[in-house]
Amino acid sequence: WVLDKLKAERERGITIDIALWKFETPKYEVTVIDAPGHRDFIKNMITGTSQADCAILIIAAGTGEFEAGISKDQTREHALLAFTLGVRQLIVAVNKMDTTKWSEERFNEIIKETTNFIKKVGYNPKSVAFVPISGWHGDNMLEESANMTWYKGWTREGKGGVVFKGKTLLDAIDAIEP
Repeated sequence: WVLDKLKAERERGITIDIALWKFETPKYEVTVIDAPGHRDFIKNMITGTSQADCAILIIAAGTGEFEAGISKDQTREHALLAFTLGVRQLIVAVNKMDTTKWSEERFNEIIKETTNFIKKVGYNPKSVAFVPISGWHGDNMLEESANMTWYKGWTREGKGGVVFKGKTLLDAIDAIEP
């Protein structure tokens, strides 16, 4: 929402055009390309995605939200487009964990389903960091969340068998291989 500049984007609560945002991590200078998720603006999503080194698939954990994205094939379509456009590194951020009362069960349910479809698309789930987050509250974004004590962190395999570990979305971004 922060990157949604157009009046129509804010009114409708959806991203229509790509937006760029730059920031630095301890390891990288990162340019986020916020691409539309709504299927009416898929052309804009392709434009943004084709320039990426890594895709961050943000999945809403809220009751019915994840299911709606899956049933309409939107979530699968985004993963497929990213892979087809040559983006081989993927991070899955399960957002809105606060709306599920920080439920480990809900996170695991979403990860199980997501693992199945990203594998079919072409991604190796062992090379993907899965991070439960709350963008609204900042949980597991930059620092480990006190609300999800059950979450022990993510582990992913990199090139040449290198193993990366972390707990936050920032850690996952810093584990991207150039």
